[in-house]
Amino acid sequence: MKLGILGGGQLGRMLALAGYPLGLTTTVLEPAADCSAAQVCRHIPGEFEDYQALYELAKVSDIITFEFENVPVHAAQWLAERVPVFPPPRALEVSQERLAEKEFFTSLGIPTPPYAVVETAEDFRKALRDIGLPAVLKTRRYGYDGKGQAVIQTPADAETAWQRLGGRPLILEGYVPFDRELSLLAVRSRDGQIACYPLIENTHRNGILHRSIAPAADTGEELTERAMDFAARVLTELDYVGVLCIEFFQEGPRLLANEMAPRVHNSGHWTIEGAYTSQFENHIRAVCGWPLGRTEAIGSSVMYNFIGTLPDPLKVLAHREAHLHLYGKAPRPGRKVGHVTLRVSDRDELAAHVAEWDTYFQRP
Repeated sequence: MKLGILGGGQLGRMLALAGYPLGLTTTVLEPAADCSAAQVCRHIPGEFEDYQALYELAKVSDIITFEFENVPVHAAQWLAERVPVFPPPRALEVSQERLAEKEFFTSLGIPTPPYAVVETAEDFRKALRDIGLPAVLKTRRYGYDGKGQAVIQTPADAETAWQRLGGRPLILEGYVPFDRELSLLAVRSRDGQIACYPLIENTHRNGILHRSIAPAADTGEELTERAMDFAARVLTELDYVGVLCIEFFQEGPRLLANEMAPRVHNSGHWTIEGAYTSQFENHIRAVCGWPLGRTEAIGSSVMYNFIGTLPDPLKVLAHREAHLHLYGKAPRPGRKVGHVTLRVSDRDELAAHVAEWDTYFQRP
């Protein structure tokens, strides 16, 4: 089986590595000459709208997937006329535009924070009156890792946010005083089978994921079942194939959908060592039409991202529980260059260690 991937970052790299023992040959299409995935599989250098490069990828692929959601929809649609593409391009359409995403959730009866369309300064003033403060002003496209958004606490903040982001399609969302951020990874096979990983508790710094704990503590059966039901609605409506992540705000007993990612996800990196089947292997199984693997956690895990600077492997691996992953990327501010997962036998043991690990891995 020959797998093509649009995007050659660390997610493409980890998909290629997961496919290797399953006998897959992987090729990535990626503009960057020194991309992370190129170190472990074939690389076609080219833009995602370079149809000669897209054609070359189609020629060497039985199936094509993508590793990030800002792939041009028309490029995915063009490929889908020639080679099976999973997840379906419609998932890209929904997830790439924040307003479309919120309206999609709403149409499925999935609660979200309050939101309003902002096209003009008058729209912005009205949205502020309707939603109130605090609020978050966001660009409707190309927002990830905290990019393209501004938190508004005061009228002065509103003016600053408009000066920075105004002049393009925006969305204003009510700020949710959430208890914590949770994410759910779900996978759907070609024949409609759905499997979910445990809920994950996430901590962000400067808009970038810093730490994920899995399974999240104190979720309870009702909360978990609600998250799984919301994921099933999305997967079924989109006729989805592959791994999907939905990020939630938990506010008391409520779950509010923040956004979704139609791909393998940073908050699921712990599954490589901490679940029976990693998110990467299950994504490959799904898109290839193979049976899904088990999604239960093995013990309890915590995953830390390394942002901007590379760790000293000797110091990280001094922790007996540590599983280190470096992405072969040159360090620079705000860049994800690796992660470490620490897995222990149960939640009590994890809780006993997390304070120590938080101190050790808190450096940027």
